[in-house]
Amino acid sequence: MGEAPTDENRDLKEEIREHYAERAREVSQQGKAASCCGPSGCCGPTQIEPHDVFARDLYDIDETGELPKEAVLASLGCGNPTALAELDPGEVVLDLGSGGGIDVLLSAKRVGPTGKAYGLDMTDDMLALARENQEKAGVENVEFLKGEIEDVPLPDESVDVIISNCVINLSLDKDKVLAEAFRVLKPGGRFAVSDMVYQGDIDSVPEEVMRSVELWGGCIAGALEENDYIARLERAGFAEAAIVPTTNYRETYGREIERACGVSLPENVTLVGAFVRATKPAD
Repeated sequence: MGEAPTDENRDLKEEIREHYAERAREVSQQGKAASCCGPSGCCGPTQIEPHDVFARDLYDIDETGELPKEAVLASLGCGNPTALAELDPGEVVLDLGSGGGIDVLLSAKRVGPTGKAYGLDMTDDMLALARENQEKAGVENVEFLKGEIEDVPLPDESVDVIISNCVINLSLDKDKVLAEAFRVLKPGGRFAVSDMVYQGDIDSVPEEVMRSVELWGGCIAGALEENDYIARLERAGFAEAAIVPTTNYRETYGREIERACGVSLPENVTLVGAFVRATKPAD
């Protein structure tokens, strides 16, 4: 059962929505200012890096070279779930919190014309940007949906694979998100997301950090402790739940975290980007 929304939570959700709307507008304006460049850039293929420091070095040019640059610039993720999910031709994929559409477009390529990739986002500006990127990429087996990841606008057992890229940590009701993911997955379906995860004594993280609007919208505050994440997946009905760390953000981007978030983590806590996977039982 989900948590009852409070005025504080509603305000926080709106702050998060505006945070990402602003990022979408920034990317759109940059794209208009550099309209001579197509997906490969004015001077041939180049490695385009996302604006967000935590999203850099997650994709290589073989993946992004044919995508609109705005899709890459708008990436705010902490992993590359499309590479880790092992998508197969003909599968139906849902990206929770699809942003500018980079993972949806990559998924659509992997599942091919007999498959389909859905992107779900609550932010109008991000949806507009994603649909523009879809049109520029000429990808037809994609549909972007308006909605919240706590209330997915798709039927029961309609999806083979759920992906997400550093978005579930933003939710104020993660149990509802996981319950919805379980509902829309087909029996035997796969939950394969990238997310921010704490390792260590999460109780030692100062309360002001956990409640900070800036940190919810940025990088730290909403992440779950890894064992708590697995327990929540199991309570939702998932099997074979596991967390595989992919990036140690404290080690790799410690100074950037302090600069972006205005806080240092306690010594006994680590923040990692991780691949979180689980399966909906086939029975």
